[in-house]
Amino acid sequence: MTITISQQAYWELFDENVNNVDKIDPSDDLDIVYKYPQQLGQGYLRSIELRQGLELQISNFRLHDYLITQAPEREHCLEYIFYLSGNHIDKFWAINTGEYGLYGSGIAPKEDCQSLTTQQLVEINVHMEPEILRSFIGDKSGQLPPELQHLIKGGQNSDRIYYSNSGITTLAMQTALQQILHCPYHGVTKRMYLEGKVLELMALLVEQELAKQKGKSPTYPFKADELEHLYHAREILLRNLDNPPSLVELSRQVGLNECTLKRGFRLVFGTTAFHYLHNYRLEKAQQLLAQGDMNVIEVARKVGFASRSYFAEAFRKKFGINPKDFLTQQKNSL
Repeated sequence: MTITISQQAYWELFDENVNNVDKIDPSDDLDIVYKYPQQLGQGYLRSIELRQGLELQISNFRLHDYLITQAPEREHCLEYIFYLSGNHIDKFWAINTGEYGLYGSGIAPKEDCQSLTTQQLVEINVHMEPEILRSFIGDKSGQLPPELQHLIKGGQNSDRIYYSNSGITTLAMQTALQQILHCPYHGVTKRMYLEGKVLELMALLVEQELAKQKGKSPTYPFKADELEHLYHAREILLRNLDNPPSLVELSRQVGLNECTLKRGFRLVFGTTAFHYLHNYRLEKAQQLLAQGDMNVIEVARKVGFASRSYFAEAFRKKFGINPKDFLTQQKNSL
């Protein structure tokens, strides 16, 4: 079954839940968690206004049925959205797990936006007013560099339909996204940390746009189903941090030969399968230590390091600090 609803009616359902919200950070009145409308699904949408003109949204929900939202022609700010799980289809792009959509400011056309899955959807979405981008990369008059002017359309520009693009989420982007999801801070520190990560993502997207303008944007010689298998392989690795399958077993599970799996990981994720896993383990370990609920040995085992000394060496090499000292710092800051 597919539910079709106007974009206005969709957001009105959230407005009806405005008094039915949770507070992850009670010290921040601009950090609000809305329960997902029970008519459509189950989960939440977290909205954090980082500063005027810059909003971060984290969505984690499961739809009861396929959903189509009908959007009218409208003014649109700069927006970028990453799909950690789930998919999205709009007038221009079909974006799946492990991909992002980038939309410039200008006029968004009338369109039907589709979520054709009832699996868990996890999205990180940033809305940025053009003035924010201009403040970072504009000249004294606020003008963007010529190769990036397509990101902001307005005024007397005869072609005011917004720019849109999609791409593969890079390893650097994935790291920033996980750090946003597992932000260990609260209050003012949290806001500074999250704003830094949101701007880091924008910088990475700008770098991709610059590469595209120079004709250097990466291409992946894979069919759509092969890309899907590669993302499935990554999911299997991340679900089994403490006991990952061998490359041979992983290849068998996702239906790719070992050579394609190795080559695909390097091209799509920028590194080998197990170097990717190694980095993710350390990122996860840092997040667990920051929470302060586990000691160093427990964290090392949780993320799949059998040797405490090897874990300490790897952690120190990546973050420049011993995990025990990092844990002590975090506890003293609480």
